[in-house]
Amino acid sequence: QQSGRRYNLFLKRRLRIDKRHQSKDSIFFRDGVRRIDFVLSYVDDFNKEWEKKWERRKEFESNLQKAGLELEIEDKKESEDGKIYFVKIHAPWEVLITYAEVLNIKVPIKENDIPSTVENPLDCMLTPFRLPEKVMHPEPDFFTAPFSKDKQELYLINDENTFFSPSMRNRIVNYILARCPYGTEEGKKKFGIKRLLNNGTYSAAYPLHDCQYWKKANDPNCDNERYTLYMEWARFLRFYKEQPLDLIRKYYGEKIGIYFAWLGFYTEMLFLAAVVGLICFLYGLFTMDENMSSKEICDPAIGGEIIMCPLCDRECDYWRLNTTCEASQYSHLFDNVATVFFAIFMGIWVTLFLEFWKRRQARLKYEWDLVDFEEEQQQLQLRPEYEAKCTQKKKNPVTQEMEPYLPLTSQAVRFCISGTTVLFWVSLIIASMIAVIVYRLAVYAAFASLMENTETLQPIRGLLTPQLATSVTASCLNFVIIMILNFIYERIAIWITDMEIPRTHMEYENRLTMKMFLFQFVNYYSSCFYVAFFKGKFVGYPGAYTYMFNSWRNEECDPAGCLIELTTQLTIVMAGKQIWGNIQEAIVPWICNWWGRRKARNNPENLYSRWEQDHDLQTFGPLGLFYEYLEMVIQFGFITLFVASFPLAPLLALMNNILEIRVDSWKLTTQYRRPVAAKAHSIGVWQAILNGMAILSVVTNAFIVAFTSDMIPRLVYYYAYSENEDSPMSGYINDSLSVFQISDFPERNKPKMVRDNFVICRYRDYRYPPDHERRYQHSMHFWHILAAKLAFIIIMEHVVFIVKFFVAWMIPDVPADVKAKIKREKYLTQKILHEYELEKLKERLCQGDKRATEKEYMATEGRMELTIPM
Repeated sequence: QQSGRRYNLFLKRRLRIDKRHQSKDSIFFRDGVRRIDFVLSYVDDFNKEWEKKWERRKEFESNLQKAGLELEIEDKKESEDGKIYFVKIHAPWEVLITYAEVLNIKVPIKENDIPSTVENPLDCMLTPFRLPEKVMHPEPDFFTAPFSKDKQELYLINDENTFFSPSMRNRIVNYILARCPYGTEEGKKKFGIKRLLNNGTYSAAYPLHDCQYWKKANDPNCDNERYTLYMEWARFLRFYKEQPLDLIRKYYGEKIGIYFAWLGFYTEMLFLAAVVGLICFLYGLFTMDENMSSKEICDPAIGGEIIMCPLCDRECDYWRLNTTCEASQYSHLFDNVATVFFAIFMGIWVTLFLEFWKRRQARLKYEWDLVDFEEEQQQLQLRPEYEAKCTQKKKNPVTQEMEPYLPLTSQAVRFCISGTTVLFWVSLIIASMIAVIVYRLAVYAAFASLMENTETLQPIRGLLTPQLATSVTASCLNFVIIMILNFIYERIAIWITDMEIPRTHMEYENRLTMKMFLFQFVNYYSSCFYVAFFKGKFVGYPGAYTYMFNSWRNEECDPAGCLIELTTQLTIVMAGKQIWGNIQEAIVPWICNWWGRRKARNNPENLYSRWEQDHDLQTFGPLGLFYEYLEMVIQFGFITLFVASFPLAPLLALMNNILEIRVDSWKLTTQYRRPVAAKAHSIGVWQAILNGMAILSVVTNAFIVAFTSDMIPRLVYYYAYSENEDSPMSGYINDSLSVFQISDFPERNKPKMVRDNFVICRYRDYRYPPDHERRYQHSMHFWHILAAKLAFIIIMEHVVFIVKFFVAWMIPDVPADVKAKIKREKYLTQKILHEYELEKLKERLCQGDKRATEKEYMATEGRMELTIPM
């Protein structure tokens, strides 16, 4: 009770109740002048931890005020639910200029006088896709320089209240909050808002949106940028419009801006790949009736007379080749000559995408004043968690100051635990994939028996073969397992990375990125790698089949090839992931916000304050962008690593990304609290990952064309074994099937019931017949095809790699006009700074300052003259 009375007295001292009427939707303090730059909230729960939390808050807020920040408290009686206190924070001018210098923030010194790029004559055709100039470029372009308190008159400061944008202000306040101490516990100095959020001292910490997204604010001082972003960017009906990247950067910061710039550029480049992929698909569609292989399979006189060996032991019967007629026709959609062309095209497209993105990124770096911004600047900014957990100190060779560090032995132990955990989870994925393979092997016989004995399935038996049924159900099962493992591993990866105690935020993100990507890579692509490179490759032959764990007979490919199964696997996993991702990103946050605001909707709007409205929104955490990048990079892998099997993959990705841009913008603008602004001059470690996947994609597509599709065997037959000049592909199916004498079957492989008396059956391989002296051994035809496959892989890889490296060499990373502008801006900025120093020195000389000597004046003037030729 005594503590409660002290707490109430403490609140009364801090609260300055303003009796004047003020809109609850305001983003200013009660005086209507000081802007709310950040909000902290907490619930007054009287439990055993209550007094400790109160002491922490008291100390923390006292230290914030000592740092120069101004606070204003909203009592819980003023809140909508009567439970939450809100601490509104304002950073005055003196604090802003102090930390702007610490954070090396660039500010305007002169309006940019470099003429804009000459307009393209074709721009008039792009008018329907353009946004208004005020939306695209919300503020004029300036020459900028890092802020310095000693040179304030050099900068274009028209109004101290608006000189620093709201995103700059919340970045500065967040920097202070992350490092402000709140006391000593267990002999260790504790600090940082993140710890206070984790231990429940505060329930939330966030900057405010500037208005409601569906209408403009009544306050004339409000920029209404959130409303503009919603109306011009975050609605799906604007999907055909360009993105207002400058406004996104101004409102959310460079880090989020660079993500949307990359996503938009990636989507634009996908348009070309989607068009070419669609043309390749249409080629397969229009030539379907001309495909000699499917004609022979469907012909009752050819495919109907070929008896195939059972596809499983005991339960499966002999079957006629023409039962796979429809499957072979559909397989031609993706397994045709255009497949080779598209695989080569995509290898070159990936290079063009990455090289042109570097140029686009370089232009953004110039336009967004990130040219001199290097990640190394952030290396000096330690993570608060690192500072708190590392008790030992050593001298930094750069700053020559004592700073905390983690001993090498501790690092080694943590890395060993981390590596072991990651290896365990990757092994778990491989084990789950083996379980799915066992499922495929175990249920195939059941599907074969079911389709053979069920009369109602007879009409669709030609389309829904046992192979296809097994593949579809296994793909769906695999997708469910992927989602479950993802959900669990995300939390494990964050825990492991936290345990490693990375030194900086950049190190933290890079380590987490590599862990998550490695896991996702194995998780999403392992099943596709199995179908593409292992299924049907190690089956043996009738009478000498190979078995997994000596129990389950390995799967065979359909006579039409394994490519259609890879297409099925890829379509289910890729489409399922995209649909599930959009549900998670859009519907789940909307439902959570609707549930959280269900009470507030019954109250008048003037009682539902701006900070409460934002408090009820979802949190866009520090890893929010990480998941967005991860989702897109996994998609990038689907459309590059396995694109030879599914030319429509870029089209699916394009349609998804058009929706993705608007879903991401909608949820960020309407469903999430405003994120703290952060700087970034590139997409970071994702660039290296994309480069690695681009190189790997050339190899995987070459192997898919060579070993998964039937392209090479058909070409070998066409040029080396065909005997019909009028129809060179006639007889290919018969040539690709080997002969087995049924009497050679061991008891384990024989079907239980044999309805007809057959002497021989056929199987997919190139082996000598039973009457040959080398019976059932690989024939020369097999070795010719294998040599052709290996030759094709080597030739395709070398051709694509040579073209890739030549294109990369031909396209400079930085456009010539951007290079010229950067040099011009550096020169003019230096000149302005030198002139400023010269004027200040003149003033000191005129005022008789003894420290300002004539020699110093001459040296300064000479330095400016020497800069001109440089």
